[in-house]
Amino acid sequence: MKLLLDTNIVLCFQREDQRLSTEVKNLILDEKNQKFISMASIWEVSIKFSLGKLHLKKGLKFWLQELENVEDLALLPIVETHVLKSAELPFFHRDPFDRLIFAQSVVENMRLLSLDAIFDRYRIDMNC
Repeated sequence: MKLLLDTNIVLCFQREDQRLSTEVKNLILDEKNQKFISMASIWEVSIKFSLGKLHLKKGLKFWLQELENVEDLALLPIVETHVLKSAELPFFHRDPFDRLIFAQSVVENMRLLSLDAIFDRYRIDMNC
């Protein structure tokens, strides 16, 4: 199965945060699953870090290096079809990162793992 890990999932997984369910942890740890992080997530983290809204103990560069330690985590670049799909989404909320990440999951036919309930609204509206 192809999994797209939302920004909050990656951060929680790295921190071994208890908010992650056993199901989500097992999906991430299952070697049969292909795991991806969107370039949008990396961009989002870098902006929040630079604004002081996200604390990374050892800094942004170290955080990026730690991503390499998440086994089999591949980078999903942002391409034109992702941007076009994000423009088609209803405006349940205006977070451009979340909109783009959800659009990527639809275009690439990936299961999106997130703690953000807003994605359920998109899934229902779009029958995903």
